[in-house]
Amino acid sequence: MQITSLFRMKKANYSFISIFILVILTNLIHCAYGQEVILPSKGICAHRGAMNTHPENTIAAFEEAIRLGAQMIELDVRLTKDKKLVILHDESVDRTTNETGKIEDLTLRQVKKLDAGSWKSSDFKNLKIPTLSEALAIMPDNIWLNVHLKGDEVLGKKVAKVIIKEKRDHQAFLACGSEAAKGAKQVSSDILICNMDRQEKTEDYVSLTIESSSKFIQLYKVPVSPEIKNYTKALKANNTKVNYCCTDSPEDVELLFEYGVDFVLVNELDRILDAVSVPD
Repeated sequence: MQITSLFRMKKANYSFISIFILVILTNLIHCAYGQEVILPSKGICAHRGAMNTHPENTIAAFEEAIRLGAQMIELDVRLTKDKKLVILHDESVDRTTNETGKIEDLTLRQVKKLDAGSWKSSDFKNLKIPTLSEALAIMPDNIWLNVHLKGDEVLGKKVAKVIIKEKRDHQAFLACGSEAAKGAKQVSSDILICNMDRQEKTEDYVSLTIESSSKFIQLYKVPVSPEIKNYTKALKANNTKVNYCCTDSPEDVELLFEYGVDFVLVNELDRILDAVSVPD
């Protein structure tokens, strides 16, 4: 093995250990002293982690997002053939691993044999697709977790159980449609929901979100214009937090904050965090 490769591996290991220790200490301090966890009121959301520099939806991408200081991290959850919860955006593993096939046709044991890193760079060779529990284990308890459900009622119920078991219900919200939300609410009526039943018209989407008493909305493909103020004003009046997906324009991010958006999902996390000041 080349010296440079060894150096990268050692550096990655040191980074993982440092982040892991920081997360554990932070969470222990909050528990030991009974401190109320204060979550960000506004910020930048790392879409699938630090996906521009690291393989999306992997532990490495989430660790980098934490290191960079993202106020929210988005991750996608799907069910395997044996009904295990894994982090994956696409229906298939074709794009982000060294194999092909639908995730619903693979068992967790088969999924864990896949290389989920080399497609991005040889530096990430043999990274694995994480389970939901593995992803939650490395998250600090003072950032928002945008848990996007790629499934129906069964998935909603399973994810809600894990969120509550892992004591993440104060910070994790389920971005999902009405069927998945129904399953989640069967587990706990207090589980936080981001309505993802997007309508053809933004006005209808906003109205449905307010009617359903969802705690979050995620505006999508809405032009960045002053008209967004009308939506955010109505949503804030009903205590709904507003996310926007997605942009990598620093100018647009700043305008979105000005128009009342709370969290902006971005792909180029490092560049946006360097370029934009998050409002207090």
